[in-house]
Amino acid sequence: MNQKILIVDDNEKNRKLLRVILQSTGYETIESENGEDGVRMAKENLPAFILMDIQMPVMGGTEALKQIRSDETTAKIPVIALTSYAMTGDRDKFLAEGFDGYISKPLKTSELMDIIKKYLKESE
Repeated sequence: MNQKILIVDDNEKNRKLLRVILQSTGYETIESENGEDGVRMAKENLPAFILMDIQMPVMGGTEALKQIRSDETTAKIPVIALTSYAMTGDRDKFLAEGFDGYISKPLKTSELMDIIKKYLKESE
């Protein structure tokens, strides 16, 4: 079973936090600082799922998601939006854009682990 998780976030502190949480619970992580690099890494590594920041330089998370969905090798990988957008309606907006899930920042470790377990169970 693939336990590799791709973290795409331009903020080093966010990547480090996610890396520590995920690796301490037995997952392998790979990381990218922008959507363009994230799309390339998704194609090269075919992770179990992707945690995708929305606002990033070079290419944002929504555009990266479109490219991931348009490639048949990566189209079925679950992509979770990671964002500081936490207003009423934002969750629905990101789900409507095609994200499989949504986590608002600041991260809650328990919420993150619940989502990870859900998506890894579904991909088995």
